[in-house]
Amino acid sequence: MATRWAANDPNPLTAEALRALIADPKSAAELADAFAGNLQFGTAGLRAAMGPGPNRMNRTVVRRAAAGLAAHLVDLATTDDGGAFAYQPRAVVGFDARHNSANFALDTAAIFTAAGIETFLLPSALPTPILAFAVRALGCEAGVMVTASHNPAADNGYKVYLGGRAVSQEARGVQITAPHDALIAAQIARVSSPDGDVSGIPLATGGWTVIGQDIVADYRTAVTSLLDPDAFGNRELRIVHTALHGVGSTIAVQLLTAAGFRDVQIVREQAAPDPDFPTVSFPNPEEAGALDLAFALAEKESADVVLASDPDADRIALGAFHSGTGAWRTLHGDQVGALLGSHIAARGGSVGGVGGMEPVFANSIVSSRLLAKIAAAAGIPHTETLTGFKWISRVPGLTFGYEEALGYCVAPEVVRDKDGLSAGLLLAELTAALKAQGRTVWDALDDLALAHGLHETSQISLRVERLEDITNMMARLRTAPPATLAGSPVTDFKDLAAGSAALPPTDGLLFLTENRARVIVRPSGTEPKLKCYLEAIVPVPDRESLGDARQAAQRELAALGADITAALGTSGQ
Repeated sequence: MATRWAANDPNPLTAEALRALIADPKSAAELADAFAGNLQFGTAGLRAAMGPGPNRMNRTVVRRAAAGLAAHLVDLATTDDGGAFAYQPRAVVGFDARHNSANFALDTAAIFTAAGIETFLLPSALPTPILAFAVRALGCEAGVMVTASHNPAADNGYKVYLGGRAVSQEARGVQITAPHDALIAAQIARVSSPDGDVSGIPLATGGWTVIGQDIVADYRTAVTSLLDPDAFGNRELRIVHTALHGVGSTIAVQLLTAAGFRDVQIVREQAAPDPDFPTVSFPNPEEAGALDLAFALAEKESADVVLASDPDADRIALGAFHSGTGAWRTLHGDQVGALLGSHIAARGGSVGGVGGMEPVFANSIVSSRLLAKIAAAAGIPHTETLTGFKWISRVPGLTFGYEEALGYCVAPEVVRDKDGLSAGLLLAELTAALKAQGRTVWDALDDLALAHGLHETSQISLRVERLEDITNMMARLRTAPPATLAGSPVTDFKDLAAGSAALPPTDGLLFLTENRARVIVRPSGTEPKLKCYLEAIVPVPDRESLGDARQAAQRELAALGADITAALGTSGQ
């Protein structure tokens, strides 16, 4: 049925037809067998290469996903006796500038509308944080963002948020978690055919509302109000910004300018959205070489700082000139997380207000332990979560949360997800304040090392051709865990799959050593990779000891990496 996977246009049907399909009593076993090998809907929604077939992103796969999500929303909103809506669900759909994103978004809006869902469509290709903002601002039960974030040009994806009356207060505007992912996946199976026939899925020809640009203006107002010009009023900062061919350039410059940062230089070769990402092999600001053009412009313009959005602008990278090496360098995610945490702590623990609740900091378990020490020194409670903002954003009272992969939530009351735009604005406030003191972000990191010990982190990613290779490596490590790492005895070994009072079960292994080093091994949630997260902590008695401490930490990280890859049965990649 290859022609069906080419996503031919189905005939519009009615919401009643959709409800009839939902009620089709197929057994779970039959559905699982029928859909084996298809692209699976999970807590990350969908993400894959675009192309024909059931395990690729195409209009047929998207229409099935949209129909399943619509069915789930209808089910949540319908009275127990299967009658009328207890409330009419609302949903908002956004999209980035990747190939087919607009088509996928339009199909979603048409299917939601046919299902009786009041549907809003963002007016143009916009950043993911604006969609996440719109879910809460419009009181929607769901939000869909068509994006593959920082994946290669061949990919696209489908990210789902829930909100409004569909979930409890702390989960409104947050990405989905269990059991919603499984329930949506089951609905996808019930309302569509495994052979790719989508002709029975209702598809409206109109009836949704295209939102005006007011939603962008409202977001801009909410974010610029986060700054504190009384305490941190310096705006003398020369900024270079790159959007890496994504959708973040215009709104980022608008935000910076509105906040008073008027000396902003853009990397023009990368400013306009381009789904082919022609100047970068991988549009991820973490990747080596991704910021080369930005650093070249920063050198030419004698800039103070580089800010780099990923293509959908939910992540932000920070670059700064390092006098010790005589070159521009990208700070890694844990360094930026520590700087933001320290800055927000200095502002009283919050930049957006938390409705009278006590401020709380959080980071994912694979991120550095430094934020916990910063929080403790400021008297701010701190918690660790599983990887992903679907967990971080749910922490009660959250005022700042981050994960090491350049994801930062600095204002949960505005966007309850990672937001590279608001975080970039706060980084500008921070670096401008440091410049006014004749200092740099590197000086601020030195201060944190002196106060809390030097926390150095690193990561090893082991890409595999077969997913069973990941299963085999994790099994090997569970069966024969190393007794020492980097020459230090392992004092604590936890199988995170068992879960705990603090963390739900997840496929991961944690090692702590007598020397305070930590290693966490887990499969990637979005790519065929096994990831190893390494952290070494070295005491720093005085400023003169910083150089020796950094060398010692790098040696320890190298030894940790060699030992864990050996235990996995691979030399690393």
